[in-house]
Amino acid sequence: MLRTILFYARYLPLTAALTLLAICVPSAAKWCARTWGRAAIHCTGITLDVRLGDLDPNQTYIFMANHQSQLDIPALTTALAPWQIGFVAKKGLFNIPLFGKAMINAGNIPIDRGNRRSAMKSVDKAAERVRAGQSIVIFPEGTRATDLSCLQEFKIGGMIIALKTGLPVVPVTISGSGEALPKHNLCFGPQRTITIRALPPISTQGRYTLKEREIFKEDLYRAMSAAYTEQLNG
Repeated sequence: MLRTILFYARYLPLTAALTLLAICVPSAAKWCARTWGRAAIHCTGITLDVRLGDLDPNQTYIFMANHQSQLDIPALTTALAPWQIGFVAKKGLFNIPLFGKAMINAGNIPIDRGNRRSAMKSVDKAAERVRAGQSIVIFPEGTRATDLSCLQEFKIGGMIIALKTGLPVVPVTISGSGEALPKHNLCFGPQRTITIRALPPISTQGRYTLKEREIFKEDLYRAMSAAYTEQLNG
């Protein structure tokens, strides 16, 4: 409990300060996001065990990651700092006063899951952002998992974004974050390490068409599920 209290005592003022800076100085928003990610992980006392293979820091990627915890965001922001990533996230987060504006300035993209037409516009916007050189992170499960023994079913929206851009997709598996801070819980668990592994990039161009998005989704799920299971047992 003391660990949790100390975390929020440091984390909340830090988040408020960086949020205001990202709003007042939009050009500093990405720096604020990276600083927030590193500081948030530091405040938890958690260690990141990151292996990204031979990813090119100069290449634009679409990162597809499983989702266990709120800690996934600062952990991935820190692990993927060379790409200055933005997240595709539910629209409700962007409606939070001040924080939502800071998220937009930092390059994150809202998706309205409750409105199909609006969601498709958001998908097109995300694809346009990626084609312009912005690497993004998509959680294809759509929400945080409660059963950490396996991956949840993937949603199709992330597949459409990837296939519309034709850019490489990097599957990323995360473990440990769900035990460190479980869904619907504000208190930290005993887990002190979050493991992040990147699989080799998948070239979608010429391999899948937009009509084959379900096939791509199934292939991606199988690859990530196998890697995730191996990670848990490793």
